[in-house]
This record gives sequence, C-alpha cells and structure tokens, in this order.
Amino acid sequence: MTFRVHIIEDAERDIEDIYLYIAGTDSIENAEYVIKNIEKKCLSLGQLAERGHFPPELERIGIFEYREIHFKPYRIIYKIIDCNVYIHCVLDGRREMQKLLEIRLLR
Repeated sequence: MTFRVHIIEDAERDIEDIYLYIAGTDSIENAEYVIKNIEKKCLSLGQLAERGHFPPELERIGIFEYREIHFKPYRIIYKIIDCNVYIHCVLDGRREMQKLLEIRLLR
C-alpha cells in the first residue's frame, strides 16, 4: 500500500530547529546532511508506514495511535490515518521524552 506523507507545521519547525542547532554548533554541511536524511526517512513512510514501532513513552500510558522510526539520535513520530501518514514530531531522542510527548501529542 502506498501512503501520502504530510509533515505538519510542528514537525517542520522541529526540522528547522535541528538544522539551525547543528549549523550553529557544528557546520552547515553536517546540518544539511542530517536534514536531508531526516526528510528521506520521513518520505520513506510512503511505503510500509506500519513498520514503525509504538513510542514506549506513549505505550506505557496506553496510547497506540502513534508510531516512530529513527534517524539516530532523532525520533520521527507519526500517525497513520487511512492512506495518509502525518509526521507530528522530529525530536532528539537524547531529550527527556515522556513529558515532551505528552505535551506535544496529547494537548
């Protein structure tokens, strides 16, 4: 099955923040490399979107509507609705995720 991938505004802002952080602390080349690969990972959900696993922080509280894939250390959190994949967050997995996911996804 083919899915249409949508990156919602919050996730676009996450990607922009990641780019700016890496460009400011490392290099523009590395920032472009990371963003290119994150976007590639996101678009790969157009095929086999169900391959992602449930984020453990949400699974613990009984929420199974979101899935995630990784471009280490970044976590791409998404939801499948019919033939559409909605990317909700692209977050650094080294952050404290429980509260962040609850705030971002359960508001």
